[in-house]
Formats: sequence, structure tokens, C-alpha cells
Amino acid sequence: MIKIGNIELKNQVVLAPMAGVCNSAFRLTVKEFGAGLVCAEMVSDKGIVLKNEKTMNMLYIDEREKPLSLQIFGGEKKTLVEAAQFVDKNTNADIIDINMGCPVPKITKCDAGAKWLLDPNKIYEMVSAVVDAVEKPVTVKMRMGWDEDHIFAVKNAQAVERAGGQAVALHGRTRVQMYEGKANWDIIKDVKQNINIPLIGNGDVQTPQDAKRLLDETGCDGVMIGRAALGNPWMIYRTVQFLETGKLMGEPSVREKIDVCILHLDRLIALKNEHIAVREMRKHAAWYLKGVKGNGQARNAINECNTRDQLAALLNELAAEVEAKESQVTAG
Repeated sequence: MIKIGNIELKNQVVLAPMAGVCNSAFRLTVKEFGAGLVCAEMVSDKGIVLKNEKTMNMLYIDEREKPLSLQIFGGEKKTLVEAAQFVDKNTNADIIDINMGCPVPKITKCDAGAKWLLDPNKIYEMVSAVVDAVEKPVTVKMRMGWDEDHIFAVKNAQAVERAGGQAVALHGRTRVQMYEGKANWDIIKDVKQNINIPLIGNGDVQTPQDAKRLLDETGCDGVMIGRAALGNPWMIYRTVQFLETGKLMGEPSVREKIDVCILHLDRLIALKNEHIAVREMRKHAAWYLKGVKGNGQARNAINECNTRDQLAALLNELAAEVEAKESQVTAG
């Protein structure tokens, strides 16, 4: 089992912190499919320090999601420490994670996110300042480097460990790669061999078999799943089952997909109000419908939906159509 500080995870499968996606409604849905740990989307340190209303709402955690890692980002030691202290004392998060991987220019311009990857000394300084200021375990999510010429993954991970960090999650791509190209699992293996704290591998895990291969090839302690879980929490369940039993569970039916999509929608409405939730849910609904026949037309109609009932009716209609066609094929 993976132990991060005093927090013990029940399995090796971790939901990645995805910006604009990993709010409480999504995290809880994924948690119910068996994730050992769920990570919240990154939150600005300055937003926390200034008590920005939108930022404060992002700190909400449902007790059923736990154990949960709450991720903060920032480029200045003072505000990062203040934000970490607020999370430590005023939220029910179990772990405080520091973002060192976000490749987006508006984040790196502020000396935050992936910008840290260029300076192991800054990593040590920032992480140790946070560790000294809080009681919850501190972890770091990082990429393997800034670009092909600046890959300091081993030094950076060692700096995290020296600073008192309790685990590292490593995405096997550089900042320049963004989400393109292939993730370098050799770097993950290299880092694992050079640190003593848990290492969670991330990048190019599309199937349960990929997850097992990542663990086997790199020796890392856990596997982090991001985009493969979008509209597909079954990926989490199927991965946990495959790693624990060697059995590959079947894919969900269209009806199962639609039912979970509507559950997710209702949770998002409870979290954010109907108007905002329905607009946000359009992209999630498209992800849930991936691979479903006739989804192109349905996706266009989804983008016109403005109410919960419109969206739910459309999804149920699609499920009924697919089921009717399937039963015709079976009868034929």
C-alpha cells in the first residue's frame, strides 16, 4: 500500500488533478468507482490569501471523497506558505499538493507551475517552507522537465524529498510537450531508483493494461490517471480490479454511461447552480458519449441545452435509441 505521511491509500490508483474538471462533483463520482486517492484541481495561492469567492468555493470537499489531495500553485514563497496554512487549518483535505507541472503560459509567467522545473534549489526552498508551516503531508506533482535540454527530474524529485515532501507524482512529459508526443516512462523509472518517498507515475495510461505496464516497467508505487477518466470513471474501477485480480472487467453499457452522466450532472447542479452546471456539463456529456453510435448529432444538440431537464431528456433519448437498435440486432 502507498503511505503518504500518515495517510494510507487503499490501492495504487490516483485521479490526477485536472484544471476545470476536478471539482467535488467529478471527484466524488470517480471516488465511488474505487480511486485510492482523488486530487482536486489546482487553486491559486493568491486567490486563497485574498479570500476570492470563486477560489474559496473550489476548496469545498465532500467527506465521501476522502482521502483527498488539494493542490495549490504560486510563484512566491510568502503567499504559497500562507495559502498552505489556510488549507491546513481550514479545509478537510488530507494532503497538500504543490503544482510544479502546469505548462500553461499564464501560470508559468507568474513563476509558478512548470517554471519551477528549471531550478532544483527553488524547489527545495519553496517545498521546505511549506512543509515547515503545515501539519498535513505535503506532496508535489511535476513534469519531467522544462524541455529536452532541461530535464532535471531526478534532482527535482530529490529536492522535494530533502525538503520534507512525502511523495512525488511525475508526468513523463516536458513543459514544451504540453500533452503531445509520448510520455517518457524511463525517466519515471530513473526517478524511482533515486528517491525513497513514494513515486506516482503519470502519462499515457489509457487502459488498465497500460497502468500495470507502467508499474511493472518503472517500479513506481502508484499510477495517476487523468484524461482517460474523463467521462469514463469505469477506467478507474477497471484498473483497480485489473491490478488487484488480473481480471479485465467489461466496458459499461450506454445506459450505465447515461445514468452516471446524469448523476454527475445533478451533483454539479448542487455544487454550482443549474445554469453554470449545465454549461459545464456539456463537455463532460460529450466525454461520456465517446464511442457511442450516433453521438455526433447528440453532441451538437447537447451544446444547445440550457436546463437540467433538457440535457437529461436528450441523454435518456439517446440511450433508449441505442438500446432499441441493440435489441433489434439481437432479435434479428
